[in-house]
Amino acid sequence: MKRLITLFLLLVLQFSAVTGQNRVTARQTWVRPQKIACVGNSVTFGYGLANRDHDSYPARLQALLGEDYLVGNFGRSGATLLSRGHNPYVKTEEYRKALEFLPDVVVIHLGLNDTDPRNWPNYRDDFIADYQGLIRSFKTDAGTSPRVYICLMTPIFSGHPRFKSGTRDWFWEIQEAIKRVATGTGARLIDLHTPLYHRPDLFKDALHPDSEGTAIIARTVFEYLTGDFGGLQLASVFDHHMVLQQKKAIPVWGKANAGQIIEATFGSQKRTAVAGENGQWKVVFDPVAAGGPFTLAVTAGGNLAVTLQNIMVGEVWICAGQSNMEFRLDQARGAQPIISGAEGDNLRLLNKTGIVRPDDVAWDSLSLARIDRLQYFGGTWTPSTPDNAAHFSAIGYSFGKKIAEILGVSVGLISISVGGAPAEAFIDRRTLEFDPTLVDVLSNWKQNDFMMDWVRLRAARNLSGSPDKLRRHPYEPAYIYEAAMSDWRGLPIAGVIWYQGESNVHNPLHYQNAFAALVQSWRATFENPGLPFYFAQLSSISRPSWPYFRDVQRRLAHSLPNTAMVVTSDLGDSLDVHPVRKIEVGTRFADIALSNVYGIEGISCGCPEPDAILRDNMKLIITFMNARTLSTSDNQPLRELETEGPDGVFKTVTGLLKGNQIIVDTGDAAITRVRYGWKPFSRGNLVNDAGWPASTFELTCPPAGNQYSPLK
Repeated sequence: MKRLITLFLLLVLQFSAVTGQNRVTARQTWVRPQKIACVGNSVTFGYGLANRDHDSYPARLQALLGEDYLVGNFGRSGATLLSRGHNPYVKTEEYRKALEFLPDVVVIHLGLNDTDPRNWPNYRDDFIADYQGLIRSFKTDAGTSPRVYICLMTPIFSGHPRFKSGTRDWFWEIQEAIKRVATGTGARLIDLHTPLYHRPDLFKDALHPDSEGTAIIARTVFEYLTGDFGGLQLASVFDHHMVLQQKKAIPVWGKANAGQIIEATFGSQKRTAVAGENGQWKVVFDPVAAGGPFTLAVTAGGNLAVTLQNIMVGEVWICAGQSNMEFRLDQARGAQPIISGAEGDNLRLLNKTGIVRPDDVAWDSLSLARIDRLQYFGGTWTPSTPDNAAHFSAIGYSFGKKIAEILGVSVGLISISVGGAPAEAFIDRRTLEFDPTLVDVLSNWKQNDFMMDWVRLRAARNLSGSPDKLRRHPYEPAYIYEAAMSDWRGLPIAGVIWYQGESNVHNPLHYQNAFAALVQSWRATFENPGLPFYFAQLSSISRPSWPYFRDVQRRLAHSLPNTAMVVTSDLGDSLDVHPVRKIEVGTRFADIALSNVYGIEGISCGCPEPDAILRDNMKLIITFMNARTLSTSDNQPLRELETEGPDGVFKTVTGLLKGNQIIVDTGDAAITRVRYGWKPFSRGNLVNDAGWPASTFELTCPPAGNQYSPLK
């Protein structure tokens, strides 16, 4: 018995020794979590969130990183980076606790409150030094320093009460200062602005993100901390069957995990790049002559691969606007022969169509959620087939068909059109924010008189199923740009054809500014200050405001360089805002491009345009450019020519056509203005020797014996 007890005790001791040894071993191999201090203001703190402990970005970051990390939230609402600001972060309890936390990593997001007029105007010169001091303060007594990330600020949107009075401008000055701090200190820079700048719906008060917004912040910080950006991805603009612009360097870009080596081939060319700390990479191939098909192959880290097939090189044009550009080929008069022969056309089509149409209906909740996330447009590149052609823009297709036939190269057409959309929806947010007039379009756009009442009513109808006042809509200023155009930034194209204005016709002078801003915005997007931008003048219809608007468009064509206008008033319908003679419009666009862009001789393009007006005794002599001779389209007397006398009343007059001139025997030297085609539904019949119709125009008459050019 004693022997059994002794044996039992020996086993117990042996077991205890083994388990104890195991505990020591486990204690010796345990590594403490990496400590991450999130330093910041109310955005870091989680102001306005119903469940801050769960939904603040530090809490969400902790969930993403897991138990190997310990994330501390040291945000203080209202805190400034400036040490002499109205609420300096370095004087807060949260700052003291962040230092005591002894972090391995510090993520700093400060600067928003420094836009306060109490701060930036007075102490802007202190900002960089104060930021450097904050970074240095996390150095321990032992001389070790944590890894520091500093953040470009999350957006402040135009609904902020101080946006125009200073916040907008100071915000961007601070962003630039933060970049300088990163460069000067070696701190890593996290861009929190770009992922959120297109999502004003996530900022109920224009400053603080909601829980979806904080999730985006957390995911962004996670990617920068770990270098995990989801692996190899090409930018969404690259696809099978696409067309790339000939005779231009070909940029290809995307994302990969930080530090991954990217190898890309296009035809016989090979390029290498390394994904940066932000996960972004880019390679540039030499220009390629028209031809194909080519294969684009990209690998990351020697194993992950993306291969795109059947890519052509040729001419790339964007066809954009509202419903008259969207108008399908199978709806156009005389389109059937074109559709039947589409298989042999050297065209590739990208038809960006909406997931729902802006018809007179309430949209469902799933569609609304997708639209909020900028997922309104679908569509992929396809070769031309009868079915694809039939559903493509009639103007765009007939334009591209003639370009391809004359040049003998592949033509890629990108259609981005939304029925009823105003011009402001196609302009980038930064341009709108900094334009002294257009900035007001951003504010409360659904109740804003800058927007046509029909546009506001239709958007309200589509969104009527949701109480959320910040719901997005494709009519919203900047929306179409953010959902469709922004992805194309930096990709070479040949030019743009544009048919839009029906939803801006209520305010022509506002449109004059908006259209100029639109052209500037797109030229900046495609990094081409001389990008050809050709547009259709509104057609004829029995709507009283249209003559003045057409004349504003005419003047725009002369005030904006490298633009041209296609007159469509002879192709209109007195009752239908969607006239069916779209193939002729596309052909006119093609003639302008072939002449102006490609230098093809023998193609007549452009409407006859008043170039000079002379008062000679009792006569007015109007001389036209783009015309060797003038005539009428129906061999009838000239119609819709009017002059204004001292009483301010316009009266119909007769005009004699002689060469490239109209001669008006006024019988009254007091004539002040002359105009043509000034009817909502115009039956004007003035054409040049190539058959192009004259635009609606209004001219001021010079004093007796004088001449002036209305184009100068």
